[in-house]
Amino acid sequence: MKQVVKYLITAATGLSLAAGVAFSASAQDATSLDDLLRLVQENRAAAQRIDQERERRFMDERADRQALLEEARQQLADEEARGERLQETFAQNEVDIANKETELDNMVGTLGEIFGVIRGAASDTIGRISTSVVSAEYPGRADVLESLAEAQELPNIAELEELWLALLTEMRESGRVSRFQGEVTLLEGGRETREIVRVGAFNLISNGEYLLYNEDTNQIQPLGRQPAGHVLRAARDFENAESGYQGVFVDPSRGAILSLLTQKSTLAEHYHQGSTVGYAITVVFAIGMLIALYKLITLTMTGGSIRSQLKNPENPGNNPLGRILKVYHDNKQADVETLELKLDEAILRETPKIESGVSIIKILAAISPLMGLLGTVIGMIGTFQSITLFGTGDPRIMAGDISMALVTTALGLIAALPLIVVHSIVSGRAKSIVQVLDEQASGIVASHAEKGE
Repeated sequence: MKQVVKYLITAATGLSLAAGVAFSASAQDATSLDDLLRLVQENRAAAQRIDQERERRFMDERADRQALLEEARQQLADEEARGERLQETFAQNEVDIANKETELDNMVGTLGEIFGVIRGAASDTIGRISTSVVSAEYPGRADVLESLAEAQELPNIAELEELWLALLTEMRESGRVSRFQGEVTLLEGGRETREIVRVGAFNLISNGEYLLYNEDTNQIQPLGRQPAGHVLRAARDFENAESGYQGVFVDPSRGAILSLLTQKSTLAEHYHQGSTVGYAITVVFAIGMLIALYKLITLTMTGGSIRSQLKNPENPGNNPLGRILKVYHDNKQADVETLELKLDEAILRETPKIESGVSIIKILAAISPLMGLLGTVIGMIGTFQSITLFGTGDPRIMAGDISMALVTTALGLIAALPLIVVHSIVSGRAKSIVQVLDEQASGIVASHAEKGE
C-alpha cells in the first residue's frame, strides 16, 4: 500500500510540473485575458485527460499485480501441502525400510556368516594372486574378485564360481612348469620380449638368469644381482632341458630370498672391506707365493740336473753335485780327512743357494695372521669410536668397522695357510737336494777310503 501512495504522489508532482510549464508557455503567448482564460481551460482539460489515462493504466497494473499475488499465494499453499505429504511419505518409508531390513535379516539367517567367509576368502585370494608369479603369465586375474571382496550384497552363483576357478587355477599352476612369452623390463632401461620359464609359483627364469615379478607395477624384471655361478648354471641347464628331469634351485619364499641376495656383498666387496690392512696382507701373500714359485722352479731344475749328473759322475757339470764331484776330481790324491773337509766345504757353499728364500716364505706365513690380527684391532678401535660418537642405536654405523675386523682376520688366515703349505713343499725339495749332496759326498769319501786301504 505504501508503494501505491508513493506512486500517486510522484505522478501528481509530475502533472503539476507539466501543467506549470505549459501554463508558463501559454501565458507568454496570450495577448489578452480572454486568451489567457481560454488557454488555461484548454490546459486544464488536457491535464485531466492525461490524469485519467494514467489512472486507468495504474488500475490495470494494480489488478495484474493482485492476480500475480493471488497466484503466488496459491502456489505457496500447494507446496506446503506437498511438503506435508512428502514428509508423511518419508516417515512411512523409514518405517517400511526398517521392517524390510528386519525381514531381510530374518530371511538371510546364517547366509550372512557365509557371505562374510566368502568375502574374506576373496580378499585372501586377491592377496595371494596379486603377489604370485603365476600372474606374470596370467595377468588381470585379481580384477574379477575385487567386486566380490568389496560387495555389500550376497554373491550370486557366477561370482562364487569365479572365486572357485581362481583358487583351482592357482593350485594347478603352482605345480606346473610352463614356458610363455613375456615382456621383461631391463635394468638399464627399455623392454624386450623373452621366452620365460615359470617354475610353479616360485621362480621365473629367462636367458639363464632369475627374474622377479613386481606386483605393484605388474612388471617382470631381472634381479639387481644374480646368485652364485653354480646356481645360474643349474638354472641355465633347467631352461635348456627339453625332457626328463633336471635339477634347479627354487626360492620357496617366492622371491624374497632372491631379493635379499641383491643386498648381499660379493667376494670382491668383502675383500675391499679389509681396507689398507687387507691390501697389505695381499701384497705379503703375493710376494710369498712368487718366492715359492721361483724356488719351486729353480729347485726342480736343480733336482733334474743332479739326477742327470748321477748318471754321468765322471764328467762334472755346472750344478751343485757337479761342483762337488769336481772338488773330488781335483783332490783325488789327498788323504781321506782332507777330502772330507774339502767336500764339506763344497756342500756348505751350495747349501745357502739351495735354501735361500725358504725362510722368507716361512716368515711371511707367520706375518700374515699377525697382520690380520692388527686389522682386527684397528676395526674394533673404529667400532668403539663409532659407539662413543653415535651410540648403539643403529648397528649399521658399526658394521663397516666390524667387517674390517673380521675380513682382515680372514685374509690373514687365508694368506697364511697356502704359504705354510708351499713352505713345506719348498723346504722338502731343498732338504732332499741337500740330502743327495750329503749322500754323494759320504759315498765319495767312503770310496776314497777303500781305495786308500
